[in-house]
Amino acid sequence: MASCVEQVMGLPVSLDLRDPGDFSAAIEKTYAWLHDVDDRFSPFKPGSEVCRYDRGELSTRDLSGDMLEVLELCAYYERLSGGAFSARLPRCPLDPCAVVKGWAVQRAADILRAFGAETFCLNAGGDVVTSGEPEPGRPWRVGIRHPDAPGDVCAVVASRDGAVATSAAYERGEHILDGRSGRPAAGLLSVTVVAADLVTADALATAAFAMGGEGIAWAANRPGCHVFIVDEGRRVHRSPRLALA
Repeated sequence: MASCVEQVMGLPVSLDLRDPGDFSAAIEKTYAWLHDVDDRFSPFKPGSEVCRYDRGELSTRDLSGDMLEVLELCAYYERLSGGAFSARLPRCPLDPCAVVKGWAVQRAADILRAFGAETFCLNAGGDVVTSGEPEPGRPWRVGIRHPDAPGDVCAVVASRDGAVATSAAYERGEHILDGRSGRPAAGLLSVTVVAADLVTADALATAAFAMGGEGIAWAANRPGCHVFIVDEGRRVHRSPRLALA
């Protein structure tokens, strides 16, 4: 068993691992991976692969396989959302962060599993991957922050072997833009998506938030996904089969 937290990608990434045995090597490799992703994919570090590509110092053929995968994911979700989700807005530098975090943390969970970990919760600033049950018959409990009350939650998701991601403006202000207009997203206060993996959950939550009101039905109708969404009128939109704890 182990519990740890490190500051990575500008946010706390915590691990609650319940398997018996020594997983120190797995934990070290997991956080090393996340720090490496931060170095290579941050749009705020001039020497990162993202920044060098954006400045034209690297061509497509020079890019790493990881970078190509992330760019393909960005393009996929841009098409899927009709342009609301975009890693490259007009007059703005390339910023794939909305895909990178979910992709990186999901890969980190895969590293833990490769070392034999079966029961853990990996939480990256509220975006979570869970595996197994912390106790027999009991799921992991993932709180959704109340959009108007920082110290409160508005719901608690029950999660086993899945992922939960939330997009909102309460932490970083109007940082999510609608790629179709270039203006700050409007209409929603909080979008939580529950899916089988964090790549899907994180990207869909961001895309739905960017879409505004139309993103509610759009996200809810994605195969294998459930949503908990609070709109600007403080109305809750919840998938009927969303498991709450």
